[in-house]
Amino acid sequence: MAVPSRDRDRERLEQELQTDEYRKLLRRLQKKEPFLRQFSTWAEVITFMRNGTSTDPRKDEILRPIFAAHGEDEDPRWRAVLLAIFWPGLESIHFQKRGWDADPDERWQNITWTFLQVLCRVDVKRRPDRLVQKVFNDTVHHLHDEYRRAWKRANREFTAEPEEIDALAGGVEGIDFAGIELREAQEIEIERLREHLDGGRITEADFLLLIGTRVYGKSVADYAREAGLDYQVAKKRRQRAEAVIRRFEEGKR
Repeated sequence: MAVPSRDRDRERLEQELQTDEYRKLLRRLQKKEPFLRQFSTWAEVITFMRNGTSTDPRKDEILRPIFAAHGEDEDPRWRAVLLAIFWPGLESIHFQKRGWDADPDERWQNITWTFLQVLCRVDVKRRPDRLVQKVFNDTVHHLHDEYRRAWKRANREFTAEPEEIDALAGGVEGIDFAGIELREAQEIEIERLREHLDGGRITEADFLLLIGTRVYGKSVADYAREAGLDYQVAKKRRQRAEAVIRRFEEGKR
């Protein structure tokens, strides 16, 4: 994903936070949290969070109830709010860790995927303060763990059989990256799924689910647990997204 595409993704996310369903989400928090009543929109919350220092204790007054609500209902909309809040921090990681991965698109995808996993692990009952630093540090730490495993895998030789290469162009089902040069195969599939996202055929949530399970090989159960989703909901969401993609691609043949 090039920088203009990332900018487009950020703008699309921030526009989504302006919808009625997200405004209701903010109102819900404000009933319990007086500190949040000074903000009329999520845009104002985001502006506050992006200004000042990461050690400002007032930022915990915003993050703590969001994480608490996410821990209670696991609503994916909370993760969308947090992604918008932390977007500049993720871009900072993307720049700082460019030595870990020369491919900016792959690096950004890995960062956002790791970040979403970190969000699902935050427990404000155990860690109620310095939440900005925790999310940032945990993202970098777990990102490094993922790259360390990738660097170890890269030391192995990969061979590609003709039928394995053909599978990459064969639709949603049956993609097998075993024995194929890992990064090239993943980039091809990520770009393919992004075209469907940009075309409005699948949602951002569908895109992340397919990336996690189809590209990075996580089981639907593992993805659902880490993303805070019900297993059956995640399973049906993936089936619907794959059906949409399959119908579109078959219609082009």
